[in-house]
Amino acid sequence: MPTAYDIIIAKREGKILSRDEIAFMVDGFLCQKVSAAQMAAFLMAVMWRGMNAEETWFLTEAMVASGDVVDLSAIPGVKVDKHSTGGVGDKTTLIVAPLVAAAGVPVAKFTGRALGHTGGTVDKLESIPGFSTRLTREQFVQQVQRIGIALAGATENLAPADKRIYALRDETATVDSIPLIVSSILSKKIAGGADAFVFDVKAGNGAFMPTVESATALADALVATSHRAGRRAVAVISDMDQPLGCAIGNALEVAEAIEVLQGSGPAD
Repeated sequence: MPTAYDIIIAKREGKILSRDEIAFMVDGFLCQKVSAAQMAAFLMAVMWRGMNAEETWFLTEAMVASGDVVDLSAIPGVKVDKHSTGGVGDKTTLIVAPLVAAAGVPVAKFTGRALGHTGGTVDKLESIPGFSTRLTREQFVQQVQRIGIALAGATENLAPADKRIYALRDETATVDSIPLIVSSILSKKIAGGADAFVFDVKAGNGAFMPTVESATALADALVATSHRAGRRAVAVISDMDQPLGCAIGNALEVAEAIEVLQGSGPAD
């Protein structure tokens, strides 16, 4: 088995890595056999050299396997999840998820906190007095069974490799790499147990992907990797050259989302 040093060199030289090599780096980093310095070098090599579709899937798979996978089989029907790459005033989850649930499709969504300049759905929901985003797996499943929807914060055991690797990416300027973005998003989505995903990929000067071309490349990679995981998936490219709606800020965005659900609110 090659060492972390060998794998870093291979990727630095543009070679294609195997499933075992990628799993070695992820598992080794979690159990501290691969140092933070080695993982940082590996991430930078991926940033510069990229990964093909198969490598991206292997990385996603290894990150899913680092923790628990939620079993939603007790919920009848096709369970769906939605992910937005985020932007300014992006409160679409608060609007789309209840509409889909009201139409009879079970929505089982583990959601995240703010990332960079983008607001997080968990942060928005926690601006509601008394609203709890900390659900046990049993509570999560029971809520979807009871009302057709649950939005909860990701637990510590859901793709824990992603949390550790993302913290390192944030420190080493390796956030905006498509294979690393795809594996980060999908490891949590797959571990969350849903059967089908909708990706809202933002493009524009308020988004992580500044151009339609880069957003399309990310959308294609998210859908293709989802299919490799045996999930149904579609993607929408949406505009983030200006804020969504008129409200910006957690409590204000929740109020605006409620206005839209009641049939008023801003047209966009």
